[in-house]
Amino acid sequence: MKMNHTFWLIFILLLPLCLQAQEEKKEFGIKFSGFVKSDFFYDTRQTVNIREGHFLLYPAGENLDADGKDINARYNYNFLSIQTRLTGTISAPDAFGASVLGVLEADFFGNENTSFSDVNGFRLRHAYAKLSWTNTELMFGQYWHPLFIPGCFSDVISFNTGAPFQPFSRNPQMRITQKLDNFKLIGVLSAQRDFTSPGGSASLRNSGLPEIHAQVQYENKNVETKEEILAGLGGGYKVLLPLLNTEKENKKYSTDETVASLSTTGFLKLKFKDFTYKLQGVYGENLYDMTMLGGYGVQEVIDTNKNTVTYSPFKTFSIWSEVMTQVDDLQFGLWGGYTQNLGAKNSIVYYSNKVGGTDVTIRGSDIKSIWRISPRVILTSGKFNFALETEYTSAAYAIRNSNGDLLRDAKGVITETKNLSNLRILFAVILKF
Repeated sequence: MKMNHTFWLIFILLLPLCLQAQEEKKEFGIKFSGFVKSDFFYDTRQTVNIREGHFLLYPAGENLDADGKDINARYNYNFLSIQTRLTGTISAPDAFGASVLGVLEADFFGNENTSFSDVNGFRLRHAYAKLSWTNTELMFGQYWHPLFIPGCFSDVISFNTGAPFQPFSRNPQMRITQKLDNFKLIGVLSAQRDFTSPGGSASLRNSGLPEIHAQVQYENKNVETKEEILAGLGGGYKVLLPLLNTEKENKKYSTDETVASLSTTGFLKLKFKDFTYKLQGVYGENLYDMTMLGGYGVQEVIDTNKNTVTYSPFKTFSIWSEVMTQVDDLQFGLWGGYTQNLGAKNSIVYYSNKVGGTDVTIRGSDIKSIWRISPRVILTSGKFNFALETEYTSAAYAIRNSNGDLLRDAKGVITETKNLSNLRILFAVILKF
């Protein structure tokens, strides 16, 4: 009997310690989330796009047949579920005195190529590990390019997320964020992988210098009133080495001619209880890898014996804005954007990275400007959404003269245009988990 009393006394004394240990024990592992999304869309014109029309950029230019009829003035539709996404959020024990977080995210968008062998392919979107101290954060891996602002991006239903008006790119990178009260100072070194400059990621890698970006953000949130303000400015510097060598009469010659470019952005987000306003402007050079207009051309042939050339980047201006409001289970949104090809910094001799080539190093070299307006409505019930959105996109294409040459000046600024438009009607069904 005395033995039993001793056992229960020890048990009662140790019970609080056992419960405390259980409360302090953290669960580590991976937690999955994501959504199943099906898109049903109809276009009134052929478009410039990515992946079977899913990622719409702008209406295609004129393509006249022998009778002068525009072949691209033809409607098109598609049904796709390839945006369906799976996200794994990884928690792990503290390291170096910092909390640890990892993210692994993929979808079924595949990688479009000539043979189209990766249809419905499971492809990487984000993959990064993050160390967070009280005021400092280090991140390593693939994540949004710093010109894409996760706290202030287009909430459109379309997979293009506002491209080519909003920067759109995910990059392998190293990122540091320093918090100072309501301010954040962000520094990024990045490479290229899925979204690359003309000719692929090698032109950036061969330059020997990662892309550099610095940004400052101000953020103030009120949890009780659900109000928020986010504003910021950022700028970047990028250097490409388009060619390792030139060729002339079956002979190769080493070359080290590079093309350097700058980019800047400013953004603002104002969020109230039932209303949100967003705005972003971008001015930059050689924004091809941002899924925007731009790139670079050949400025001068400096050695005709070796076909050695210099380059000049094309300048692009873009601005987009969005308003959205929530009324019970309905969200209403209106998005608008404008972008313009401002021409090259210097006069252009050839629109290619090889003498005598075509416009392979510039996106939209025959376009002066594009604008888009896109209203939407989303019906939500629990985790299930029905969404209806229209995108009206108009592109000002350059007119050609009797010789077939585009009417543009020496810097590639287009002087006479013809507007071509496309209306996309998009219906989406989304189940989140």
